Amino acid sequence: MEIRELQLITNQLEETETFYNQILNIPTQDKNENERSFLIGKTKLSFVLGSEDHPVYHLAFDIPKNQLMEAYQWLKQRTSIIPVTPETDFSNFELWNSKSFYFHDNNENLLELICRYDLDNEATKPFDGAAILSVSEIGLVSEDVPFLAETLMSKYSLDIYEKQPAQDNFTVLGDEQGLLILVNEDRNWYPTEQKAKPFPLKVILNNGTGEDLELSFS
Repeated sequence: MEIRELQLITNQLEETETFYNQILNIPTQDKNENERSFLIGKTKLSFVLGSEDHPVYHLAFDIPKNQLMEAYQWLKQRTSIIPVTPETDFSNFELWNSKSFYFHDNNENLLELICRYDLDNEATKPFDGAAILSVSEIGLVSEDVPFLAETLMSKYSLDIYEKQPAQDNFTVLGDEQGLLILVNEDRNWYPTEQKAKPFPLKVILNNGTGEDLELSFS
């Protein structure tokens, strides 16, 4: 499953553009009075000006699997990294065979750069924002995770991620290329104490059938 496009809302349109331009070194692809869009690897990420109070999301970006430390050193010179524990800034998901680290953008969205070691995506060029491969995860918040999972699986022919057993408050749909992270409202976004809240978003994905599918949440 590939996340082709992702549309989020923000109260800080100009500041969001500045963050992605200057901190992640990703140029603006399109802009108008109410929207800014960025091409991040294979994914178009857009922020739309909204009136909701302090919308916050969790999303992850795939990076080449041989550039975790290089990406970490590059980014920590540009913004603050969120500790995972008092001893380390890195998560180690053994079931997923992946490692990652976390940071916030200007909206306090929880962002993650992740290496998935079962993918063949090594890079030889020095790491910068242009090395990011895609948006590979987006968090979806629900009062009833099993119901949302069943609905999405039935309607969009999605599967539970084979490396992550489904739980009542945490279920992952998709595959190594792209994941929908379903969590209960008020669950902490790992590794922080930020409470997951539902906010409007739109995601366009391809589930391998050759057809782009649009999912909207309000």
